[in-house]
Amino acid sequence: MAHALTIGWLARATGVSARTIRYYEQVGVLPRPARTAAGYRQYTEQGVERVLFVHRARVLGLSLRQVKALGAALDGPRAGLRPRLRELVLGQLAAVGQRVDELGRLQEQLEEVLRRLQAPSRRGGKAGRCPCLDACEP
Repeated sequence: MAHALTIGWLARATGVSARTIRYYEQVGVLPRPARTAAGYRQYTEQGVERVLFVHRARVLGLSLRQVKALGAALDGPRAGLRPRLRELVLGQLAAVGQRVDELGRLQEQLEEVLRRLQAPSRRGGKAGRCPCLDACEP
């Protein structure tokens, strides 16, 4: 093996904690590295690239299952990797768009509640009931 890297070095080089790297190995997102006779993990430069790939995919919101499937494509013929990644990114983009819409509706509801809370109190509702939250949709 060319220059072997420790997990600490790998963590510093990628910005991914050693604990997270070990977890990714445990769940199969990262391949298990070679080990020394003493049991220390030994990584290669390819390991650095793989950790960075996984980290970028996770930042984009891809699930561990999705990242694991992409990792398998990285290990095999790469012809199908780009279309699979494109499909996953399109799905993630659609999910983000839906969340943005939901957050927009939540923002409108919160603004309405705030307007009601800032308006002078109207005492006419049922006893013990504040109409301030009536603007919220279930």
